[in-house]
Amino acid sequence: MTAEPRPRGLAERLAAARAGTEPAAPDAARDAGQPGPPEPAVDPLSAALAAVEAPARSRPVTGPSNRRVAAATAGDRLETLKSTVHVALLRELGPHLYDADMAQEDLEQRVRVVLSEVLGSQDRPLSNAERSRVTEEITDDILGFGPIEPYLRDPEVSEVMVNGADSIWLERAGRLVRADTRFADESHLRRIIDKIVSRIGRRVDESSPMVDARLPDGSRVNAVVPPLAIDGSALTIRKFAAEALDISTLINIGTLTPQSADFLEACVRGRLNIVVSGGTGAGKTTTLNVLSSFIPDDERIVTIEDAAELQLRQAHVVRLESRPANIEGRGEVSIRDLVRNSLRMRPDRIIVGEVRDASALDMLQAMNTGHDGSICTLHANSARDAMSRLETMVLMAGMELPIRAVREQVSAAVDLVVHQTRFKDGSRRVTHITEVGRLQGDSVELQDLFVFDNTAGFDGDGRTLGRMRSTGRRPAFLEKLAYANVVLGPNLFAEEHE
Repeated sequence: MTAEPRPRGLAERLAAARAGTEPAAPDAARDAGQPGPPEPAVDPLSAALAAVEAPARSRPVTGPSNRRVAAATAGDRLETLKSTVHVALLRELGPHLYDADMAQEDLEQRVRVVLSEVLGSQDRPLSNAERSRVTEEITDDILGFGPIEPYLRDPEVSEVMVNGADSIWLERAGRLVRADTRFADESHLRRIIDKIVSRIGRRVDESSPMVDARLPDGSRVNAVVPPLAIDGSALTIRKFAAEALDISTLINIGTLTPQSADFLEACVRGRLNIVVSGGTGAGKTTTLNVLSSFIPDDERIVTIEDAAELQLRQAHVVRLESRPANIEGRGEVSIRDLVRNSLRMRPDRIIVGEVRDASALDMLQAMNTGHDGSICTLHANSARDAMSRLETMVLMAGMELPIRAVREQVSAAVDLVVHQTRFKDGSRRVTHITEVGRLQGDSVELQDLFVFDNTAGFDGDGRTLGRMRSTGRRPAFLEKLAYANVVLGPNLFAEEHE
């Protein structure tokens, strides 16, 4: 087959090079075992222009720039180096990483020393920025929770959501933003999940693909792995402040007003039974923590939770945590079991982190049998829905009680419902403080004492301009408060006007 004639003119040669019609080089033809055309004489000007045009000819028109290619190459080199150093570090430290007798500070110091030695023995030169990056990432992976560790340390991040190895989202100031990081692969993500859940004796695998756990600081963790999670393991971490918020903080951020805060403090000290309701992420646990801070120090408190989150500061607190079944399906201890057992522990107050099943019946019985001042949370859209959910959960106990008897139990046990809402701007506000009255006909009587007034609407940034206001109604449980030596001033319920 005869080769096409090679263009002779300079302009034609440049045009041919840009169009990609330049024939194969003689060396390439010889390497392929085919005879190539005779090599033409080298023109110095043509050689210089060819050298300039070579990068453009070798780079795709629609491909990334040289800078991006170089960055990607550097990133790949760092990932390879990080993997090599990680393996060498694990080989060097060995069982020290899992030595229960070694203090965390000593382990961190040992990891950093060995990491510095391993990095110094590498043949590949590293800049200070690259060395710092590799050191931080490997340290986070071994001592912490990999690429999400910096966000767990960031006080501005309230929630971390992982939707597979390459999709990490954060909640900052109530808004969702995508994180500029990722896990290496699915197995990397699974190792981090296993590290989290194994610390509290939980497990997650194909036979048990969902788990609730907590971090050492009390942050709540939920993990779902394949086959339930179709696009890769899902990990959700709801962070909690290192120090529990107090009532002044809730007033400053607008969750409560000074007037409503004084009222709730009086209700807790007066041993009223309180239900904190709201949707997911509305701040129920934070409000429960603040309400619990009003309990006097001379009372015995028993807390019952699925995953221990409450941060009570009193001296006399017994913390109980439920336990799921083991791999043989045995050993489960439910919230209901713990509520029943707590009645034998001589509690002055029983605090249940969340009521979500038949434990509601035992909680109501505790409230009705001398354990006044108990507090619990539940998911609901309003105070009225909270009453309906309590009824439904009591019926889940399988006692076949008539609905009227259930409602009488609810109305006799619960004194107050504190309902909290998360607004679209990310703020969390108590929107209703509602008194629970007696059974009137077929329904429980409810009376709003404080209501969030949102008539002012929202500002230009979407922040709510409303605030909590008193309705002017006086509750019927004032006599019960007086019996506990708690007296409320008449101005506390004065209806507010602009």
